[in-house]
This record gives sequence, structure tokens and C-alpha cells, in this order.
Amino acid sequence: MKIIIAGAGEVGFHLAEMLTHEAQDLYIIDQNEDRLNYIQNHIDVIGIRGDATSLGLLKEVKVSACDLLIAATSSEETNMLICMIGKKLGAKKTIARISNYETKLSELEVFFKEMGVDTIISPVELASKEIKRLIYQSAFTDDYEFDNGKLSVFGIAIDQNSPLVDKSIIDTKYLNPNQSFKPLAFLRQGKTHMVYPDSVLQKNDIVYFIATPEGIKEVTTICTNNCFEIKNIMILGASRIGILTAELLEKKFNVTLVEENKTKANQVAEKLKKTLVINADGRDVSILEEENLDDMDAFIALTSDSETNIITSLVAKSRGVKKTIARVENMDYINISQNIGIDTLINKKIIAANEIIKYIRKGEVQAVANLHGVDAEIIEFIVKADTKITRKTLKDLKLPKSVHIAGVIRNNKGFIPFGSFQLQEGDKAVVFVQNSEIDEVEDFFH
Repeated sequence: MKIIIAGAGEVGFHLAEMLTHEAQDLYIIDQNEDRLNYIQNHIDVIGIRGDATSLGLLKEVKVSACDLLIAATSSEETNMLICMIGKKLGAKKTIARISNYETKLSELEVFFKEMGVDTIISPVELASKEIKRLIYQSAFTDDYEFDNGKLSVFGIAIDQNSPLVDKSIIDTKYLNPNQSFKPLAFLRQGKTHMVYPDSVLQKNDIVYFIATPEGIKEVTTICTNNCFEIKNIMILGASRIGILTAELLEKKFNVTLVEENKTKANQVAEKLKKTLVINADGRDVSILEEENLDDMDAFIALTSDSETNIITSLVAKSRGVKKTIARVENMDYINISQNIGIDTLINKKIIAANEIIKYIRKGEVQAVANLHGVDAEIIEFIVKADTKITRKTLKDLKLPKSVHIAGVIRNNKGFIPFGSFQLQEGDKAVVFVQNSEIDEVEDFFH
């Protein structure tokens, strides 16, 4: 598979890094020589310096033989143009990253395809929807739904009073009589551990489960970390993601948005229907306290400054706010959220890369997700006839040890499979796999 990525920024770098686990014919184009040198020093990729909108350059890299052209520069206009030119030159599939949160992407799908853009990805829209899910499932540190919630993968902290504490998974099997959930992995002191029958959980571990809708309530009860009611939410920063998040949440919650820039605050106040917009410097703790920070159930920091978002979220946590979410642009911060006390860190570039990556995986892939700080990937495959995965029961397939066939959607219903289960054509299989084993898993479905 030949893939060309235009843009060697953080989205392009993250995509390329995710693909190094697979044998791909991978090119990355950028005009910045320092960026290209950095990527080539860290990843096995062919770097090409130049303008990806250049007809001559795209011909030179043989875009006509390209299976997938991804335009991931910081300019949405440039990304659209790259895809249009690439498609005309023969690229099989094109994906453009855009940031216009005011555009309803689904309504313009046909229009974009006619222009030569097969798929459009909006990091702002994707991140806002993820924040909304995390607010609705208040006990979770991460939450990813498959097939409109028929199955969910989520992270939750283990309370010290949970019956799971200091017990192995096999010893707590009795807590799951309906087989409605399954633990997959856990984070402890920043390290990812896959769950095995003899794994022993400890208090404050972040455990990642897959569950049916019925199983979600059972898991939260067992972890003694039940979802709590959220009424009042404070958002810091009228960034694009801040505005869209407020729009999504103001329909159900009491939302206060704090923005330092007076002009922007006035513009946003006119745009948002129910949100209370405050023109103030959110870095000033006394101002946040004046705006009733102590009465908030959730605090979401979405300014363009990662450090501001982290510090203000920690302040909110110290004032008793139950749910904190911070946007970070610095990838190095992603793994530290639970260690420092913030419930969830959001990086819209990683979210965008996860959305794009499903078009690259071999097999009939429906969705791909990476949980924050977890060295593993969740892939939803459509099971095809006569593939290796259908020939034996799960316990007899000899899958790699670090692979979980975590959930299955069959006949429009989600459930959790165990060893005697056998996949069949048309099933949707949710697979939890460490990055190093992705290639081998794909062969079972391809």
C-alpha cells in the first residue's frame, strides 16, 4: 500500500509513527527541512521537501500509483487543493484535514467528493464530540462507542473500596455472571499492562473495560466509582473547540465560558444561545472563584496554551470540581494526566490521526481508537468469509497473547465473547491489540 502524507506537523508525524508497525510504502511531503529531518531521524519514512500543491512534485512522487493521499497540513485550503490535484492525477483515495467547525461535514459529503476529496476530517469536531461523551459518562477517563453504543470501551479508576482491589481477574469472575463486560488493560504509574487471568488490580489503577449497555452500570458499581450528576460546567477558552463544545453541552447543562479577549468574548456571546460568557483572565484563580468555580461539577480547559489548561484544571480539582478535562497540544503530556490528578487530557491531533488511520488498516475496518496513554489500539473489523479468524473458536485460534477479541456485534446486538465463541461472516469484531502485534492481527481478518 502506497501512502503519501502532506504535512510533517504533529498530525503527520503521529500518523507516520503509527504506521511504522506495518510494512507500508510511506512518503511525507513538507516544505520545512527541519521537520522532515526530525521525522526521518525517528521514523522509517521517505521525506520529500517541497510544496504538496505542486503538480510537478505530485507527479514526481507518482501520486497516480498512490492508494491513499492524506492532506494534513495546518491550512484547510491547502489540504483541499492537495486532494483535488491528487485525485485528478489518479490517487485512489484522498483525505483532507479541515478545522472549520461551522461546516456540517456530513451534509457536504457529496459536494466534497465531486471536488476530489473522498473524506474530510475535522479535529475540532471530533474532539468536541469526545468531550461530550466524557461529560455524559462522568466517571470515565476515556470513552469510545462502537456502533452507536452497542459496545463501549472506557477507562475508570478503581476505588479503594472496590472488590477488585488486590484480587486477580480470575478470582473476581463471580462479579460478572451475565458476561456483560470484560477488562482489557490497565494503567499503573504511566505504564500499560494487558489484562490476563492472573492480573491483580490495585486501587487507583485506571482499568479499561469493554461492556454492553447493561454492563456499563455493573462495571461502575463494581469499581465503586459511579457516574455522578453533572449540572454546572465551566469552559476556559473560546477557541474553536471551546465554542463547539459549549454549543454541544448548553442544550442540557448550565455552561459558563470564560474568555480573556474582550472582542472574542462579545462575538461568542452573540453566537451561543444559552451559555453565560464571561470576559476575564482564567489564569487568575480569584476570578474563577468569583465566577463560582467551587459550584462547578466539571471544568474543561480548552485554551491554545497547554500549560494554562493543565494548571487551571489542577486548580479546579483542588477546589472540589469532580470532572476535569484539559486540552493539550504537547504530545509529551498525554501520558501524565492520571498521574498528576487530571481526569482526561484531550489532544485533537491524536484524535484526528485515529480517525484517519482506519482508512489504512488492512481488512474491513470500521473504526480505530487509541486510548490516551495506552500503548494499544482498538480496531473494529467487519468479519469477511473464509478468513482465518472464522475457522476456529477463539481459544483455538492461537492469537498473540496481547490480543483480545474484546467484543462482537451480531444481528445488531453487542455482546462480550469468551473462549468457546466462533466469529462468522458479517460480525463486527472489536479487537484490543498492542501496537507491536497489529500486523499479525490484520492477517487474521484480511
